Amino acid sequence: MKMLVRDRAFFASMFLTVLADQILLFLVPLVIFQITGDVGWSGLAFFFETLPRYLTFPVAGILSDRFPPILLLRISRILRAVACIAGIAGQLAFGGVWWLIGLSAVVGIFTTQGMLALEMVLVRAFSDQRFEKVASYGQLASQMGVVMGPLVAAYLMAFWPWQAVVVLATVLFVLADLAFHFWPGQARMEAAPVSRVARHPVADLRHALTLVWTLPGLARAILQAAGVNLIIGATLATAAAMMTGFFSQSEQVYAWLQVGGALATLAVLTLTAHVALGLKTLGVTAYGLICAGAVLTGLGTHPLIYAAGFLLIAGFDKMFNIYVRTLRKEIIPPEEFGKTTGVIICLNNLSQPLAGLIVALFAAGDDARAVLLGLAAAMALLGLMTFRRSAAQA
Repeated sequence: MKMLVRDRAFFASMFLTVLADQILLFLVPLVIFQITGDVGWSGLAFFFETLPRYLTFPVAGILSDRFPPILLLRISRILRAVACIAGIAGQLAFGGVWWLIGLSAVVGIFTTQGMLALEMVLVRAFSDQRFEKVASYGQLASQMGVVMGPLVAAYLMAFWPWQAVVVLATVLFVLADLAFHFWPGQARMEAAPVSRVARHPVADLRHALTLVWTLPGLARAILQAAGVNLIIGATLATAAAMMTGFFSQSEQVYAWLQVGGALATLAVLTLTAHVALGLKTLGVTAYGLICAGAVLTGLGTHPLIYAAGFLLIAGFDKMFNIYVRTLRKEIIPPEEFGKTTGVIICLNNLSQPLAGLIVALFAAGDDARAVLLGLAAAMALLGLMTFRRSAAQA
């Protein structure tokens, strides 16, 4: 609790940033499905939106090792606001749904840099706290934005055009930067560890790939995260179409489903922050329950069954995220943290745009259940392979 009071400006800035991001993430697939009426288009848009975001992670990691993370974090917020204005101007001038997709892709790239810089800030400015606790409180601040984002977007879109909602997101990015400016914890930032070798950025990338392959446990964790992100990607790409199309629910019901997922995450993160679970127990529990949620969304013939699966996926995704982040912090040398983390997150998340592409190719109309069930089977197989291998080596 003392940390929450001491660093309230930091967590407020996180909340406002995530609120703006979530408004955009909610808006894009819903507007595209409203325009096209086809879940395949939503999947294709998700592919083009997420692929640049995750391919940028290695570059963002290298920049995070070479430049002050606070500077990078603030620049990423301002550039997201600029991208929102540019996207709206382009759409008003030329029309078409591709301006919306392009806006999301560009904002996603700058979000990538912000995420890596934020990870560096958490590591360097909160060394007096247990990292699982810091990460959990950070996730809680983020989840407050996740709770409010869909509600704000859905109810404003009932009265405003989507372009006006994007303007609101722009204002929130600016307010987030102002809040961060007043955070006194910037003075607590530890100096960056001095790298023993000065390398060209391309050599940095090769070295990070070598570390991913050679450091024990990293490759296995990447495969586990890839399995989780197959499900996350497919769920994000299809949830709007499934709820408003296949199950014939309103936009407001879809928004409340998103809020329910965020509240489930808050409950799980609160548990994680206050109960000291073993790292492997954390990973296995989260992975297994996400897989169970994927099966429910794939088998669901009623919106309540689908919602139960969605809540499991959304709730335990962040628990798995804490497992992976803690594992990274324990394994990666501090002077190599940024570049290696960037490569890892890129590899972890490439399965998200892949899931969007699979949805675009194989989903029929507004029904994506067969695709969701197939991806759940792939996730279960990856989990059995990697967690059993981990147990055998323990």
